[in-house]
Amino acid sequence: MREDPITRTTLIDESPPFIPDSPELMTVLIEVPPGESIPPHRHSGPLSAYVLEGEMTFELEGQPERVVRAGEAVFEPGGDLIHYQTANNQETWLRFLATMIMVPGQPMQTLVSEAELEQRRDRRAPRR
Repeated sequence: MREDPITRTTLIDESPPFIPDSPELMTVLIEVPPGESIPPHRHSGPLSAYVLEGEMTFELEGQPERVVRAGEAVFEPGGDLIHYQTANNQETWLRFLATMIMVPGQPMQTLVSEAELEQRRDRRAPRR
């Protein structure tokens, strides 16, 4: 019997808190220049991301910020949770693939206002 030459590496094994009815699935390549970041936002459904190049500072509501490097993956449950940071603090480009399960007819991301950030600041983990 021949050995299986294919290698499979589990990067994320999560149970999403919910799947929208009649969901839409989107996979996007996101490229962030050195020193740039994506503003605070939320997603209508669960998301997983895999860093192809560089590293990102990643922060979700209620969790401390952390660095995610090339070859690592992250999971975000989506819904009401604020995604505070996807920042590229390096001198090289950050490139990552994000796969989202979305509520039909809603945008892939919705920016969060300064007023809402202030109202929910007690939900943000202490920062360095």
